[in-house]
Amino acid sequence: MSRKPIIAGNWKMNLLQSDAKALFEGIKAFCADKSATVLPTIVIAPTFTSLSVVNSVKCDCGCGGTKISVAGQNCHWESSGAFTGEISVEMLADAGCSYVIIGHSERRQYFSETDEMINKKAKAILAKGLIPIICCGETLEQREAGVTDSWIAGQIKAALEGISSEDVAKSVIAYEPIWAIGTGKTCDSDEANRVIAMIRNVVKEVAGASAADSIRILYGGSVKPSTIAEQMSKSDIDGALVGGASLKAESFNQIIENTMTVMVK
Repeated sequence: MSRKPIIAGNWKMNLLQSDAKALFEGIKAFCADKSATVLPTIVIAPTFTSLSVVNSVKCDCGCGGTKISVAGQNCHWESSGAFTGEISVEMLADAGCSYVIIGHSERRQYFSETDEMINKKAKAILAKGLIPIICCGETLEQREAGVTDSWIAGQIKAALEGISSEDVAKSVIAYEPIWAIGTGKTCDSDEANRVIAMIRNVVKEVAGASAADSIRILYGGSVKPSTIAEQMSKSDIDGALVGGASLKAESFNQIIENTMTVMVK
């Protein structure tokens, strides 16, 4: 595969620090004896309170910790100020994060995040040298109304507005059909690939062919060990943003293993 796949685990609002440490250690142990060249890019997004404990488990002794990157689950676009309850990109970088998830449907739905806010966050993340994982997706009602493509295209154009082609190429997009998140329903692999190919064409339109060829676009929505191989066999799916299945080392490690199997074909 020309684009190295990403397997990202979004732990959402789950796990106390001791549980987060144990789960991270289980993933790290799985990766320990595997070459970084055969592993996908692995990203873990714990709660903010577990960032320090997860990063304390990482080390440079060849035991696998350096093969896993850490992400924040959200950020504010300002570097500091009177924003009670928020966290800045600089703080996330200071806590050891390399990635930040933004625009997740749960943030849009429960916290009224807008496309304009997500664009500001993406710019702030890139300005600090981190990588945004920009989420997009449609509701069941939007899908049934036949507006999936136009809705998602609008989200992507708004999120990338004013961002250079070079920075777009570094970024990551995650397509998560909202009706498949946490429901046990999985979008058909061919349809997921079609939507992701459409997203890549939108990126080409706004940032050029090189950025579109480079950017990695993930699928998310009830991803499981039993679904990942078929998803990863598709032309435009570059990995997965995993929710529930990332909360157990056994299932998340199996997703990594099944992704590696596709990578070597």
